[in-house]
Amino acid sequence: MSLDTEPAFNQAWVGVARGPLSAPVLGRVVGMLAARADCPIDRLDDALLVADAVAAKAGSFSDDGHIRVQVVARLGSVELHVGPLSDGGADGLIASAALPGVGNVLERVADELEPRGSEDEEYLLIRLEFDTHRPSTPDRMESDVT
Repeated sequence: MSLDTEPAFNQAWVGVARGPLSAPVLGRVVGMLAARADCPIDRLDDALLVADAVAAKAGSFSDDGHIRVQVVARLGSVELHVGPLSDGGADGLIASAALPGVGNVLERVADELEPRGSEDEEYLLIRLEFDTHRPSTPDRMESDVT
């Protein structure tokens, strides 16, 4: 079964415009859905980093400064579908996530970055995968101590 056909646990659409509330709102929606998919804490941090980058930069790559983000929680992954973006906006959004001394945040934490869409609407798929069979944090901490 491909990841696109894997059943979604939950999904939500969020409209994002440039402004001080875009990052906190998008971050909360991503965090809520990632938690419902049993996302481990380290990958939750990565998902929140991605949400911050999208909220901060994506409006610059749309025609009117507004985008929609579909957040999809699946077994073992969280996806963000970001758009509509202007022509070349997906590549621009990816490139804009580079930070001095850190590198490109999206390329470092995402398992998949894929521009999608047609000639008139472009989207960026950002997928973060995680192991749902990994022991919980307390179990891992216990085994590290012994």
